[in-house]
Amino acid sequence: MSTASPVVVHGIAVSPGRTVGPCVLLPEPVGEPPSGRRLAPGEDPAAAAARISVAARQVQAALEAAADRAQGESQEVLRATATIAADPTLVADAEHRVLSDHLVPERAVWEAAGAVSAQFEELGGYFAERTRDIADVRDRLVAELTGRPAPGVPEHDAPFVLVASDLAPALTATLDPTRVVGIVTGAGGPTSHTAILARALGIPAVVAARGITDHVADGDLVLVDGGHGTATVHPDEAQVAAALAAAAQTRAFDGEGRTADGRRVELLANVGDPRDAAAAAEAGAEGVGLLRTEFGFLDRAEAPSVAEQVAAYRQVLAAFPGRKVVIRTLDAGADKPMPFLTSDAEANPALGVRGLRTAQEHPEVLEDQLTAIAEAAAAESARVWVMAPMVATVDEAESFVARCQRHGLDVAGVMVEVPSAALLSGPILASAKFASIGTNDLTQYTMAADRLLGAVAELSDPWQPAVLQLVASTCAGGAQQDRPVGVCGEAAASPALAVVLVGLGVSSLSMTPRAIADVAAVLATVTHDECRRLAQLALSAPTAAAARERVRAELPVLEELAL
Repeated sequence: MSTASPVVVHGIAVSPGRTVGPCVLLPEPVGEPPSGRRLAPGEDPAAAAARISVAARQVQAALEAAADRAQGESQEVLRATATIAADPTLVADAEHRVLSDHLVPERAVWEAAGAVSAQFEELGGYFAERTRDIADVRDRLVAELTGRPAPGVPEHDAPFVLVASDLAPALTATLDPTRVVGIVTGAGGPTSHTAILARALGIPAVVAARGITDHVADGDLVLVDGGHGTATVHPDEAQVAAALAAAAQTRAFDGEGRTADGRRVELLANVGDPRDAAAAAEAGAEGVGLLRTEFGFLDRAEAPSVAEQVAAYRQVLAAFPGRKVVIRTLDAGADKPMPFLTSDAEANPALGVRGLRTAQEHPEVLEDQLTAIAEAAAAESARVWVMAPMVATVDEAESFVARCQRHGLDVAGVMVEVPSAALLSGPILASAKFASIGTNDLTQYTMAADRLLGAVAELSDPWQPAVLQLVASTCAGGAQQDRPVGVCGEAAASPALAVVLVGLGVSSLSMTPRAIADVAAVLATVTHDECRRLAQLALSAPTAAAARERVRAELPVLEELAL
């Protein structure tokens, strides 16, 4: 045990749990090759240029192999990064720089990646967010070309806490939770890829811990508290003992979410890929609160056939016989561009044609999807509900419900991700049978803060009182029409925030399967009246931080369970 005094670094809590381990610092990115470095006299430019496409194929293959071993969000991130590695624009630009300027391949790749990043920055929105992925691919290509190991987490002979300035999505997606027991980053936000993947993997994590890399060295003991949002460097013996005891705790879910006084709260799973469904069922999920259907459409030049979609949906429905499965229709656009549906020329894709809006120009894609959902529902025994993303008006809700009814899909609802939908929830739910709040986007649009941009991480927090007010408004609209309101955003996976959401009127919570047992354990200790009291406490807070701390102070069970 170190004799140094404990140093506490505060950040944003993104994945609950308490753990401790030696620090492993993520190595700095691959260094920039010397500017202007050119081929040696007599070296064949064509042969040198050809090495770039070979390296790109090798990097792409490595990323795709990692994707094949992954599931859900991790798989999507890895496949998206693999696509960038094979981008003909990047490769062709780098090859041209070798052939015309006689740059060495690694320098040519570096400059070509810079040019592509600049183009993406100009496009803004989703494309600007992908510049971190471009840098990750650039580093992998340079490492491949120079014979260095691919960027990644260093090997360590014992479980450790990974500390980094930031983590590329593709790197986070490959983390092994048996090796990496905690994550602390200096950048990032509560809905960043790092946060989402850490929750999916069940790794306690803190992001936006400013200056963390200034306080630690490799091997220093670090205690991660993913509930409070702190990283303690050089913890004392008592803190270490408590953290180890907490990490050893295991919780099971009996399959029925409820408060201490028996109020039912459905605890459902978010599923991003058919292969995730079995794991969700094994975790005891009461059903699926969000089946993301983008898995069948990404990285394709055209939409999948009805038959392909039916087979995929049936795989999920079969894992939940007799139970509820909520299928979200295609959420294309913004961070999920699809060339056959969306334009890459939008100045701000997050505010453009995405979600249900794509059906205006391409109604056949939605019609085929509803046909496939109806066929899959008829072939299985699961109770199928369908909802549309990015609904903003009453007309959109009514139109979607009518489309679903024509396909025999009688339980049609809406995602509440846009403030207008929250404010109009009463009229919207006059036709829609239910609402499901996507807290990630609702927070983004309410706070005017890109949910993937670390610079505005403190705004991108579902504890923001303005966001909670909109959740309350949605629930009031649901009560007015006697319609259920659920939450399927990342907020549902926070045990403390789950209590508040139930107090605001939410009747179901859908989350990563790993979070279900923790949320169930906390809900079981509070009555519904206590949930409502704590919800009012959060609503009256002036800031997100104050709301979180007020509620946590009233829930001693969070300390007992190390959440």
